[in-house]
Amino acid sequence: MARTPDDRFTGLADYPFPPRYVEVGGTADGALRMHYAEAGPPDGPVVVLLHGQPTWSYLYRHTLAVLAARGLRALAPDNIGFGRSDKPLERTDYTFARHVAWTLGFVDALGLGDVTLVVHDWGGPLGLNALAAVPERFARVVATNTVLHTADPALDGVLAWANHGTGTGRVVHEEALLDYVAYCARVPELVPSTLVYSARGPLDAATVRAYDAPFPDTTCTAGLRQMTALIPLTRRDPGAVMGRAAMEALARFERPFLTVYSDADPATGGFERVFQEHVPGAAGQAHVTVPGVGHFLPEEAGAELGAVVADFVARTS
Repeated sequence: MARTPDDRFTGLADYPFPPRYVEVGGTADGALRMHYAEAGPPDGPVVVLLHGQPTWSYLYRHTLAVLAARGLRALAPDNIGFGRSDKPLERTDYTFARHVAWTLGFVDALGLGDVTLVVHDWGGPLGLNALAAVPERFARVVATNTVLHTADPALDGVLAWANHGTGTGRVVHEEALLDYVAYCARVPELVPSTLVYSARGPLDAATVRAYDAPFPDTTCTAGLRQMTALIPLTRRDPGAVMGRAAMEALARFERPFLTVYSDADPATGGFERVFQEHVPGAAGQAHVTVPGVGHFLPEEAGAELGAVVADFVARTS
């Protein structure tokens, strides 16, 4: 198990949050330490913000600041294998079920309830499966540029990036999706900042440094690589089975559910409509489309996202 040296996180731009940790379920090497950033009053309404691959809680730095200013207690954990959290060295230590269990372990360790859940990228599959396990802990959801992999044939023609079964024993995949999976598996050195793009222009040097900070060498990147390998590509994949179970739970979720998607993200385009049509709590909500923004919406429009979340909490409380 590896821990990124603390000095890698010194002086990161717009990230003033002191490190905080909880212990979550472990591997054969023992319990694991999960890091999280926190901002806002400790007695404020709770917002948990979950990141995906290849990012960490730094993704939400501007969103955290806005939520704190609006009186909300905002918590952004780093997935195991990412950020300042512990990093098991074996790729096989990272499974879809374990990531969900670690997410649940974070919620349990802090005794969180009445949670507003904000999910981006892989934060959706992990957070929404956690919600399916303990729906009573969650008061509302904000889904932003995320999906819930099911490989369901009904997704044919719905998603910008195809990833679904068809007929009996066949699947349809967007070539770009398979290119991404292959790249993350094969490239000799996987550098996170090269994967975090912005439709609003290149990342500056300080932001590049921050996204690369958790991974000083290849011994720390097992989880970074394996998360892409966990993308469900068939109906029998464990993640797809879990995704379908989570969709069944969401079909019964009547609490407020909001989508905040950009108009320039083919990787998740179309899934906002899936959520809007499938989740009872999404009916009648003022769903948001953010123009001119790519996949990493919290990076490009973090303050805007914070304002949307804060307004959503205020009007649905």
